[in-house]
Amino acid sequence: MTDFDAIAAGLAQAVPFVGYLGIEITEMAEGEATAVLPERSELTNHVGSQHAGALFAAAETASGAAFVGAFLERMADVTPLARSAEINYEMIAKGPISANATLGMPKGEALSTLDADGKVEFPCEVVLEDGDGTQVASATIRWHVRLNKPAAA
Repeated sequence: MTDFDAIAAGLAQAVPFVGYLGIEITEMAEGEATAVLPERSELTNHVGSQHAGALFAAAETASGAAFVGAFLERMADVTPLARSAEINYEMIAKGPISANATLGMPKGEALSTLDADGKVEFPCEVVLEDGDGTQVASATIRWHVRLNKPAAA
């Protein structure tokens, strides 16, 4: 059985920016993850709500954790990069914000494409909600994953 809690903690340490913002990966599974953006005065904008950049960072963090959850057994073989992203800010975001991410393609299909083509690209859909469960934003992060080149002998 996979210890997703330990992996989530390791991801937060591997990406210092996530720790700087105080984003915490609170749930992680195969192809799904939740990251929480805390409520801190230094993360707010000119109207006192969560800053758009902080919301984006929470969405990207959750999407990355969902990706890692799905590709865990292949992480040593691949290089993942966020290729593009789109975010829609729908409501004023106050308080802690949960970013809930889901891989946009089945894991098996993604891995089959990776093995056949040496690369795969897929979306990760993210819904951001406040403490009352109100959706405040949504995002799509497109990931590009390629197989690492073998080391020269």
